Amino acid sequence: MGTTNIVDFARRDEMTDALTELLKTGAQQLIATAVEAELVSYLAQFTGLRTDAGHAAVVRNGHHPARPFQTGIGPVSVRIPKVRSKDGTPVTFRSALVPPYVRRTKTLEAALPWLYLKGISSGEMAPALKVLLGPDAVGLSANTVSRLKRDWANEYEAWKGAELDDEPIVYIWADGVHSGLRGEDDKLCALVIIGVTARGKKRFLAIEDGVRESTQSWREVLLNLKSRGMNAPKLAIGDGAMGFWAAMDEVYPETRHQRCWQHKTVNVLNCLPKLSQPKAKAALHDIWQAETKVDAEKAFDLFIKTYEPKYPKATLCLQKDREELMAFFDFPAQHWQSIRTSNPIESAFATIRHRTKRSKGCLSRDGMLHMMFKLGQCAEQNWRKLRGFDYLAKVITGVTFKDGIETTNPDQITA
Repeated sequence: MGTTNIVDFARRDEMTDALTELLKTGAQQLIATAVEAELVSYLAQFTGLRTDAGHAAVVRNGHHPARPFQTGIGPVSVRIPKVRSKDGTPVTFRSALVPPYVRRTKTLEAALPWLYLKGISSGEMAPALKVLLGPDAVGLSANTVSRLKRDWANEYEAWKGAELDDEPIVYIWADGVHSGLRGEDDKLCALVIIGVTARGKKRFLAIEDGVRESTQSWREVLLNLKSRGMNAPKLAIGDGAMGFWAAMDEVYPETRHQRCWQHKTVNVLNCLPKLSQPKAKAALHDIWQAETKVDAEKAFDLFIKTYEPKYPKATLCLQKDREELMAFFDFPAQHWQSIRTSNPIESAFATIRHRTKRSKGCLSRDGMLHMMFKLGQCAEQNWRKLRGFDYLAKVITGVTFKDGIETTNPDQITA
């Protein structure tokens, strides 16, 4: 008598899960019960109809052939009842729960574009879904994903025209996000604006295609925001792109400007030799990390005196935006961490850049823009409120701040 310790599995090419099979069976029974309840309600409206012999005029007539219905736990077979009329009147039972020709749940349809957004390319979608939903997951090809992505365009157009007068915008961050596209002469430049409301909630205000970062492109974006009801923000934060600031002066001349210290630091250091950059970077940090504006001005002057003789180009790069670099001192200190740089946009688009780099060869210009929009919406759900958001109401009402501290009398302002 031979012995062996090898265990033979009946279905080596498929994974079996008793719990999943139990869920499928329960779902199938639940759907059948719900459809039967729909049928009873449908037949109730024909209760008064009788044939000449006194029998019911509309009766059940078996079932349609079973068809698989894709759900989040895999395919579930569904059989829809049929009805017929004995007097020749055409009648058809339509289930609202399982409409004709529907082959998958709406939540599954919504998941397909999000899987694509998260990094699964359309060509890999079918194999990925077979792992998630089982080998019977059919009808979920790359064409299905492409068709569902068309809904993004409609969502984007609706979002781009939505009104913005529901809540005042206090601060805005602006930047141009560049991404290469196959077959395009010019790189796509998405002009992005993020705003913070009076309650401290950050939200995307604009993600639009632009010709580089020209004044005309930014002007169109800002005029569109103004036509949708956006008020004049108290402060705009951005890098040194002249197009945005020129457009701001035209559309929102009352808004103050704050240059991004992160971009400015990089620009200044690029004008210095590598050996001098670490020490110069520390000197620049002494400016924007100063406790008061007076201390910042001293550190600013010291940097100019130190580096102007040998590196006039670096000091000119810093000095030309002196006023705009110091604007944050006139706002609450709780907001300094957020309003000194355009990091809210940079951090939000870090993952977007990673995803669009992978798909840039497979997207059109509009497709890339719509993907940025959907990825931006996904990132927006995880944003926290602005630190110290309870001070935003004071900024809106015009309360004066000196070195980040609220001033209560004119003597304190002039001190």
